[in-house]
Amino acid sequence: MLKSRVITAIILLVLFLLALFGLPDAGWAAVVVVVVMQGTSEWSRLAKLSGAQANLFWGLTLAMMLGLIGFDAYHPIEQQAFPHLLIYAVSALFWLIVVPAWLMVGWKVERPLPMALVGAVVLIPTGLAMLDLRGDHPLWLLGMMGLVWMADIAAYFTGRTFGRNKLAPSISPGKTWEGVAGAMLGVAVYVLVAWSFSGLGFAVLPALLVASWCWVGLAVFGDLFESAIKRQAGVKDSGALLPGHGGLLDRIDALTSTLPLAALALLLQHLK
Repeated sequence: MLKSRVITAIILLVLFLLALFGLPDAGWAAVVVVVVMQGTSEWSRLAKLSGAQANLFWGLTLAMMLGLIGFDAYHPIEQQAFPHLLIYAVSALFWLIVVPAWLMVGWKVERPLPMALVGAVVLIPTGLAMLDLRGDHPLWLLGMMGLVWMADIAAYFTGRTFGRNKLAPSISPGKTWEGVAGAMLGVAVYVLVAWSFSGLGFAVLPALLVASWCWVGLAVFGDLFESAIKRQAGVKDSGALLPGHGGLLDRIDALTSTLPLAALALLLQHLK
């Protein structure tokens, strides 16, 4: 199991880096659309949408993504800001307010329309963030994703080795508080290494560390939320696309809760 996970992860990383740094903007946009649409297909199964409902959800999501890409292609950055800000604000409210309440109360939303809306709020801002962060500079996207990957890797191995106290046993029995502590330590090392090459002064380091730990919390929300949706659907994985990992949503769950907020922060910085 671990071997297949590692092999799949290495292949995905190589393909991701080639796409991130090698493709033109149109090629990268195509990759993002494919990622969002695969996530949409997996979400349709988790939400138990019927064939017609799934097709409608898939088509509307595709239209939204292509519409956003087309709008950005024909409008200057100043005019792009408002729709992007609106989409990221909805995502921020969802992850910072709705999801914590959802997980604490243990909501089970099984009606097709609400579940489709939730899927759109999860997937469309993630796709837009992958476009915006890469558009500003590929290293922004790589840096944000690398932080989440570091948290995931550190949590996995720390949890397997030292995990005793369950984080949310009714949602995801395998996750532990020791794993969260390992994730926080892992991202602290990640930030220290990145800071050492950045040329930034020591004064910003505490803020960077605190921000990285908040990022771990957001990543945990994304992970637990997808686990809750899978538990509601009665499945272990969102799909079988990636050997050793499950579906695409199983690999990007923590990115859906972090990348849109990173893009929002970057957008607000540009608007100052």
